[in-house]
Amino acid sequence: MRAVLADLGIVSALGCGVAATEARLFAGDMSGMKTCAGTLPNGETTPFGFADLPEAAFVAAPTRVAALVDAAMAQLEPALARLRETTPAARIGAVIGTSNSTMEEFTSNPDRIDMAYPAERLREKWGVGGPAWVVSTACSSSGKVFAGARKLLEEDMCDAVLVGGADAFTRVVVNGFFSLEALSSRPTRPLTADRDGINLGEGAAIFIMRRGDAQFGTNCATEGSASVTLLGVGESSDAYHLTAPDPEGRGAEAAMRAALADAGLAPSDVGYVNLHGTGTTYNDAMECAAVRRVFGDGVPCSSTKPLTGHVLGAAGAIEAALCWIALKRARGLPPHVAQPVDRALAPFPVPEVGNETTARIMLSNSFAFGGSNACVALGRA
Repeated sequence: MRAVLADLGIVSALGCGVAATEARLFAGDMSGMKTCAGTLPNGETTPFGFADLPEAAFVAAPTRVAALVDAAMAQLEPALARLRETTPAARIGAVIGTSNSTMEEFTSNPDRIDMAYPAERLREKWGVGGPAWVVSTACSSSGKVFAGARKLLEEDMCDAVLVGGADAFTRVVVNGFFSLEALSSRPTRPLTADRDGINLGEGAAIFIMRRGDAQFGTNCATEGSASVTLLGVGESSDAYHLTAPDPEGRGAEAAMRAALADAGLAPSDVGYVNLHGTGTTYNDAMECAAVRRVFGDGVPCSSTKPLTGHVLGAAGAIEAALCWIALKRARGLPPHVAQPVDRALAPFPVPEVGNETTARIMLSNSFAFGGSNACVALGRA
């Protein structure tokens, strides 16, 4: 069964709301990346993708991740109101990915850590009465949620599912990546020869998923409000190492091939891949090798993490949302702002700011510690 991603609420360093996110995405606007100071030892700093919300929103919320969930859900309120007219609360589910959840609050109150909190927030404040749970598999968390949400529709347990991810700033995690020597002190530079690490970020992206189907061809439709459909989800677990990726990218390749198989697609059907693209030496090398084995050198690819930071458990949903926006608007592909690209590493087309290339089928990759991998295929009717 294919499911329609009917509506989207999103907040990140790119902005709050679909319109703001779209404008800054296609402009390649990195202004949302701010200096994170006072967190790392010895006065070290790193760029961080703080969510585009007023501080008052965080102060008013019970936890930082609650503020992010609420910001995304407030955008969905009109669609939810229409949904509630015909759909009982017990038929509305939620599957949300997170990695940090309430970890920032845990640093001052050890009783408050709650990995299930984003789903609990949806039940308590936003009227979800059906099955609701959180997926926490590090950086693939909100890539994997789409399969679980679709299953709720397939099994007729729900008529609609809130699906996505939310992750908030936490000093523990920023320092953890610093201790791994994975953070960059400058804006991250995926696919470049001098890439030296990641920037982190926070945010949330939540879709309303409904049953639906559509036929997909090879020509781009005209700009408009066409539906975006979840075509397929691929998952793998290579368990190569606790923190390092398999240098051959075999798990990444398996996830992409599984997504294509689930969607009934050939590699030549795909018009764009949103890379996991963290900007670390080993991740980018293995992912580029895996992409080239699956697609050759012809499919356009980019990493949007220089615009949002790596949003960890919410990265999969936010990057799927950027694909959703590109598919909806048909105004170009998400640009790759880190230049110049190392063409020996990435000989495939890399869309830059101002590109007018459109695609009807896109893939989005999410890879995590421990070799937990996910790939989501989306299509425009």
